[in-house]
Amino acid sequence: MNDRMTTPWGEFALTRFPEDPRERLRAWDASDEYLLAHLAEEKVPLSGTVVVLGDRWGALVTALAEHRPTQITDSFLAQEAARLNLARNGVETGAVRLLTTQDAPPERVDVLLVRVPKSLALLEDQLLRLAPAVHEGTVVVGTGMVKEIHTSTLELFERILGPTRTSLAVKKARLIFCTPDPSLERPADPWPYSYALPEDIGPVSGRTVVNHAGVFCADRLDIGTRFFLRHLPAPGARRVVDLGCGNGVVGTAVAVADPGAEVLFVDESFQAVASAEATYRANGVPGHAEFRVGDGLAGVPDGSVDLVLNNPPFHSHQATTDATAWRMFTGAKRVLRPGGELWVVGNRHLGYHVKLKRLFGNSRLVASDPKFVVLRAVKR
Repeated sequence: MNDRMTTPWGEFALTRFPEDPRERLRAWDASDEYLLAHLAEEKVPLSGTVVVLGDRWGALVTALAEHRPTQITDSFLAQEAARLNLARNGVETGAVRLLTTQDAPPERVDVLLVRVPKSLALLEDQLLRLAPAVHEGTVVVGTGMVKEIHTSTLELFERILGPTRTSLAVKKARLIFCTPDPSLERPADPWPYSYALPEDIGPVSGRTVVNHAGVFCADRLDIGTRFFLRHLPAPGARRVVDLGCGNGVVGTAVAVADPGAEVLFVDESFQAVASAEATYRANGVPGHAEFRVGDGLAGVPDGSVDLVLNNPPFHSHQATTDATAWRMFTGAKRVLRPGGELWVVGNRHLGYHVKLKRLFGNSRLVASDPKFVVLRAVKR
């Protein structure tokens, strides 16, 4: 596979993170190329503060590194990919400022480049956070594949920053041009958003859940998690991991049911881990909890965990893939002690039982309905 992106600033070797020689997806796409070509063709001045929001794998900040941009991302994997790609292309440490969506944004933004995220809520939250730093002369350009940019996307730019239009499509990619209007009366940021959980879901029935923008199903409890909460294992495990924790409602349910449990909440999304901690704190749960943004179970010692609970994602941006689930399952097997258990909820059609049997040598159906299954695998 060709891993070199050609741009007006040169050619760059790029990879996704974690690196996988079997990976068929590139670390950039036509929307990244379109945006970079536009900046060069229009001679957009890049001498001021350049902010790149939502750069998927660091392609944009690597290409623009000589202009010392700031990257803002919700993804630990994207941030690590940016570090890796900057080093791979000989960019000095510190040339690019790496921030998360939970960090305070720069106080002034002269060029704002937005890789449109899958989550409209995350875009809303981040534009509202950045708006005070945007001024009349700020150049605002968004980019995405045609299928990622909707009327609602454009309306968001228009409502928060100012008049907005789009480009023609090139290689199924499109640009968004926004002219900032500092006199615009912006709406208040509705995020984070809290609500009371339903009453029929076990230990956390009726309790509070807190969601930062961009977290999966942030405005309601998704049906997969609801099903999982009704079929969690009995209390008794000492070290528990809520893997891919999202808003932390599953790990919080464990802590509520068993104050003696030590719960580790892990996700690659900075927004998710902030949500999980807020959910846990909002419920005043006694006991010990740890909150970690990272690449799955990396850094968790082998054989140190009694129970892993997992609702794996099966999308990476717009691509449907089981690679993330497979890495979560293999990580779980490594960190579980002998006799430790992995409990997984997933859509029936994903066939996780096959993967678990191959990896653990066993897989038992705990519960099922027409759409979901809860599976249990034991480390022998």
